[in-house]
Amino acid sequence: MVKKKASGTDNPEQKNNNLSSDNLKDNNLNENIRDEKSIDPGQSEKDVETVEKADLNEQASDKVVSEGKLSEEKLAELQEKYLRLSAEFDNYRKRTLREKIDMSKYAGENLILKLLPVMDDFERAISHMGITSDCTSMKEGIDLIYTKFTDFLKQNGVNEIESMNCSFNVDLHDAVAKVEVPEGEKKGKIVDVLQKGYYLQDKVIRHSKVVIGE
Repeated sequence: MVKKKASGTDNPEQKNNNLSSDNLKDNNLNENIRDEKSIDPGQSEKDVETVEKADLNEQASDKVVSEGKLSEEKLAELQEKYLRLSAEFDNYRKRTLREKIDMSKYAGENLILKLLPVMDDFERAISHMGITSDCTSMKEGIDLIYTKFTDFLKQNGVNEIESMNCSFNVDLHDAVAKVEVPEGEKKGKIVDVLQKGYYLQDKVIRHSKVVIGE
C-alpha cells in the first residue's frame, strides 16, 4: 500500500493573501488606537453639551442685541416724525386762529364799502341845506338817498316785515300798546307801526313794534 506524502509547503498565492489580510487588520487596529488617543480623556459628554449650550446662548445674545439696536433706531425715527408733525400742526393751528381773528374783525368790510356811497349822499345833502332855500329840491334829494339806501338793503337780503293792518304775530311783532277802535274788523289787528321790523334772508333780525286794536 502506497501512502501519499503530505505536502510540507502551502500554496504561495494563498500565503500572500493571508499576509495582506493580517496587515490590514494591524493597520485598522493602529488607527483606532490613534483615534482613541486623540480624544481628550478629561472631556466628558457633559462638557461637550455645556460648550454647545454656551454657543447657543452667545448666538441668542447677539440676536437680542441686534434686535435691540433696530428697535432703538425705529423708536428714534418715530420720535422724529412725531416732533415734525407736532410742529406742523402747531403752525397750522396758529395760522388758522389768526385767520379767524382777521375774519371776525373785518367781516363787515364789504358791507361798509357799499354803505359809504350812501354816507357821501347824506353829507352832500347836509352841505346843501345851508346854502339853498328850495325845500322841494331838498326833499327830492333826501327821497333819492332813501330809495338808494332801500335798494342797498334789498340787495343784501334785508327786507321789511309787513305789519300794518296785519294780524298780530308774536314771532314777528312786539306789541307796545293797545287802543280801542270803532271798526270791528280792526280788532286784534295792527293799527299802527312805531318801529319797522326786518328780515335778513328768512331770519327776523328785528321785530316790529306795533299798536294793536281792541
